[in-house]
Amino acid sequence: MKTKLLTALVFLALSIALNACGKGSNGTDIDDGLVLVKGGNFINTNSNFYGTNLSVADFYISTHLVTQKEWAAVMGSNPSEFVGDDMPVETVSWYDAIEFLNKKSEMAGLSPSYIIDKDVSDPNNFGEVDDIRWLVTIDSGANGYRLPTEMEWEYAASGGQLSKNYLFSGSNDPDEVAWHFRNSGDEYLTEFWHWGIIQQNNGRPQPVGQKLPNELGLYDMSGNVREWCWDWNGDGIAPASGDGRIIKGGGWIGQEDVCAINYQNFLEGHYQFNDMGIRLVRNK
Repeated sequence: MKTKLLTALVFLALSIALNACGKGSNGTDIDDGLVLVKGGNFINTNSNFYGTNLSVADFYISTHLVTQKEWAAVMGSNPSEFVGDDMPVETVSWYDAIEFLNKKSEMAGLSPSYIIDKDVSDPNNFGEVDDIRWLVTIDSGANGYRLPTEMEWEYAASGGQLSKNYLFSGSNDPDEVAWHFRNSGDEYLTEFWHWGIIQQNNGRPQPVGQKLPNELGLYDMSGNVREWCWDWNGDGIAPASGDGRIIKGGGWIGQEDVCAINYQNFLEGHYQFNDMGIRLVRNK
């Protein structure tokens, strides 16, 4: 009788634990720190994709930027210039990000999202100075970690189907949700942007999750470090080629306008800067 009771209690405890891991505080599914973003059309009028009738499928995205602690646990080293476990990892190239995501997937027992051929130069890469140029293709059926597409990133940053039509991710006031050049140092800067002033003010990235989240509970999407996306920067939606990879979100160095959800930039994939990081995504 005692054995049966003990078995029942153990089963109940496991069931509670599994349910706790499978649901967030708002009842939405979560997976390894990722929240489920319900797909649909863009309803935030500030988005580049509003009114296009383009829709996004359900996907998982991490509530916070990948931290240096998380990166080091997978890669065994920390490339960041501004060191701290809870700081966003930075000074990572697009290629660094791809390798990290595949290794993290393998460590978690998931199928890697990327097929990497380091011996073949990507014919779709028209960047003039990228000296890496690996041929990287995506396995659309994989369940591992990956970078967001530009559409996924902007959809999540704009609040998805819960959007309140903010210009920035979670607010119309960038100071509430983003670290940018004015507020990322010792004092709040009122001058025009100038790199020398930012340096004198000890501007730097900040620990993740310190500002307000957006409607989906996502932190730092408008500013802290800029985020690599999967897409090329070529013409049209999800182009097949380009000079570099899309970057979304403002960084601690940038001005406030760069923090807007619809701001788009790009860099050739080999670049590594101390305001460049990543965020995790997985297929639903």
